[in-house]
Amino acid sequence: MTSWVGRTAVEIAAAVREKRATPREVVAEHLARIERLDARVGAFRAVRAEAALAEADEVAARGDLDTLPLAGVPVAVKDNLAVRGEARRVGSAATPDTPADADHVTVARLRAAGAVVVGLTNVPELCVFGTTEGVHGTARNPWDISRTAGGSSGGSAAAVAAGLVPIALGNDGMGSLRIPAANCGLVTLKPGPGVVPAGVSDGDWFGMSENGPLATTVEDARLMLSVLADTTFVRRDADATHRVAVSLRSPLAGIVVTTPYTTAVREAAGALMKAGHQVRRADPPYPLSLSLTSLAHWTAGTAVDAQGLDRERLARRTRVHAAVGRRFLNSVRTGEGREALRRRLEPFFEEYDVLLMPALARRSPKSAPWHERGWLRNVLANTNYSPLTPPWNLTGWPAMSVPSGTLPSGAPCAVQLVGRPGSEADLLEVAAQLEERQPWERTAPLE
Repeated sequence: MTSWVGRTAVEIAAAVREKRATPREVVAEHLARIERLDARVGAFRAVRAEAALAEADEVAARGDLDTLPLAGVPVAVKDNLAVRGEARRVGSAATPDTPADADHVTVARLRAAGAVVVGLTNVPELCVFGTTEGVHGTARNPWDISRTAGGSSGGSAAAVAAGLVPIALGNDGMGSLRIPAANCGLVTLKPGPGVVPAGVSDGDWFGMSENGPLATTVEDARLMLSVLADTTFVRRDADATHRVAVSLRSPLAGIVVTTPYTTAVREAAGALMKAGHQVRRADPPYPLSLSLTSLAHWTAGTAVDAQGLDRERLARRTRVHAAVGRRFLNSVRTGEGREALRRRLEPFFEEYDVLLMPALARRSPKSAPWHERGWLRNVLANTNYSPLTPPWNLTGWPAMSVPSGTLPSGAPCAVQLVGRPGSEADLLEVAAQLEERQPWERTAPLE
């Protein structure tokens, strides 16, 4: 008997369309794996076992089954996006336990394409931090369960890396797709504004938050992004040549990128040189003020999201984060800081098509009750390990995390690819070339 666990979304959908598998058997296999392994991983806040099987049968009965791009593919959804009939808790005790009346547009697009939502995944409270733990659960890195999966799409990343689902939906306001993807050995792409519908929260963190895919292969990420964007990102027949800048430095002053991540970038640069790209060392001209700009937007986004919630039911780190952010609200709302950063970096991206840089500065923190620890301790832990993602939310430019190399522990390492506005297809092409020349293990060896 063929097992569909560990297979890609592309493979599963093809098998279902060709009647080599049924949606029910595919979903049932993944639900069984969730039941067996998720107590160790902590990916899911809620598993929709009965509903998912019923919805799998509905997919099987569709008259357009043979045309569905995600026919019968199990998918997990980050718990800050509405799923019809399920509560949207956003990792908090302060949010209402009220079922949503309708799907978020991205969830609706996945379902229209034939995907089956098997559950909602754990996030840190209000999706603030780069570690995922709280009152609803703790998401661990399946490659090393002593460490956090990252955040804030930590549960979604853990679900894919553990083989609980082949793909998952997450979002990224300051690195919340790329950080857990880098920790868990996955492919993700934070698109630019308007490519995929946002609507993540009230104001989308001033337009910085974008929805996107988490997958084990570039082709699965491309397929899922195409469904989310309602636009086909087709793999080109001939590979284009790009001007690639290679940078090893942190955008935030005073933070050192550790050797495994600089080595991963150097190895990826060598692979891209062999693929025919023009590759050279060059650092973007990050301003010294970037640390303050990042902190202002990070905290102000939380200040907006916390409005109307019972402060007494929020964790202390969240309350402090929101309180700090309220001081920045007026300046952040002008957009002047983001526009100044774009103006400063635009000449660099006129000279280069793609920026290759580390995805993280160091491995993820230990899996621990970070939600019970102080605000400053959380901020320092997050900033020291993940300082490389926020600039591309501030500018709004597309950015990917792609596996590259391994850490001394054997867990995956990763690089980040950044492009100018509208370059999502180019980034996918470059990522596919890295995948071909530096293939990676797709799922963690949990059994």
